[in-house]
Amino acid sequence: FVVALATGSAFTVSNSNSVRASTELQMTVLARGAKKMNFKPGSPLKNACAKLGVKPKYSCKKGDCGSCTISVGGSRMKACVGKVPPEPRLKSLQEKGLEIK
Repeated sequence: FVVALATGSAFTVSNSNSVRASTELQMTVLARGAKKMNFKPGSPLKNACAKLGVKPKYSCKKGDCGSCTISVGGSRMKACVGKVPPEPRLKSLQEKGLEIK
């Protein structure tokens, strides 16, 4: 990907490799007890729960009944339809991970 910039009557060519550095894949750390794992934000929360050993109760599997509600970092979410939240901004939470209860 090459960008040509017009400066006066001459063109300068710059390589835009610096753009790629800002698009690194961010992962969210989720924790259950001593177990911590990285998950892609936006991935299904029910899969993340299963990998961490959390078994929420399911009834409708559409998010209507609320029986699958779990706590992720203090926020209540429905595991059957919820998505893994984005990485928190606080460095301490990034290292420790969001606790799933």
